[in-house]
Amino acid sequence: MSPAYEETNPQNLTILGLVETSCPRIEACEEKAGLSRSAETPRIFSRQAPQRFTDWTGISVPTTSNYFHLHLVSDSTGETLITVARAVAAQYANVTPVEHVYPLVRSQKQLDRVLSEIEEAPGIVLFTLLEKDLVTRLEAKCQEINVPSLSIIGPVMQLFHAYLGAPTTGRVGAQHTLNAEYFKRIDALNYTMMHDDGQHVEGLEEADVILVGVSRTSKTPTSIYLANRGIRTANVPLVPGIAIPHQLETLRKPLVVSLHATPERLIQVRQNRLLSMGDRDNDTYIDRQAVADEVAFARRLCAKFNWAQLDVTRRSIEETAAAVLKLFTDRQRQRLAE
Repeated sequence: MSPAYEETNPQNLTILGLVETSCPRIEACEEKAGLSRSAETPRIFSRQAPQRFTDWTGISVPTTSNYFHLHLVSDSTGETLITVARAVAAQYANVTPVEHVYPLVRSQKQLDRVLSEIEEAPGIVLFTLLEKDLVTRLEAKCQEINVPSLSIIGPVMQLFHAYLGAPTTGRVGAQHTLNAEYFKRIDALNYTMMHDDGQHVEGLEEADVILVGVSRTSKTPTSIYLANRGIRTANVPLVPGIAIPHQLETLRKPLVVSLHATPERLIQVRQNRLLSMGDRDNDTYIDRQAVADEVAFARRLCAKFNWAQLDVTRRSIEETAAAVLKLFTDRQRQRLAE
């Protein structure tokens, strides 16, 4: 199979899934994607079409019992599509999408390759395209081969237009401009990388948010996620027997958030970490009592300095970051009201 879109994104490899009638090189696809072919006969699902599907009125869509093809076509980075598609797919626990991501599709030649891939592995097609000629051709092809397609931003743009009564610019990738907000994010990322894991504590006062916590409470990935939102974030580990930086005791501007997790969860994560490193001799790191003492130590510090607390035991990085952002926003509003 040829790359779906090698011109604009050579790192983005398209994964083909398990529709036997449309993928002649399925064995190679399975090996590449790490999928196993079901012994069952592929089932046919007929469903009433959701609103705004392209002239689709309940056509049967072939799929396997465990996987289905999901084509995401964008004239920009594809981040919007991926986020929406994964949020919806997460609601279907018994089936898994095989994603085909096509970013930066801005010409008919580039669309040719996309249409070829869709025809080879039919499935749901979601797109964010602004060029009308590309949209028309994509929708016509989907109708021709009997697969559902949906514009993710089309209905939203129509709603905006109806309410605002103003024309759109039609500018592709308009949200990815090199404006002040963009450079704010870059500055936040630079700051966060320099102040990771307790480094350069002399600059903590310049942070917007400081995350503290014992080992394996997701301080670093949460910091990076927040930085990508333009929040200058530092993180400092809390280790029993080691004094915290004195700068943490005198902070005025930053919001300090203490991340906590249950000992059981910390032990589970730490065990996986040790296995990945090939370290089987660090018993103290995963000792039940030692971990419980660490958690108690962190909570005492949190109470002493009146830091905000956040339990991350069952939270994803995104959920943790969202909770921190809410705490930060509430604090900013409170300060403005004073």
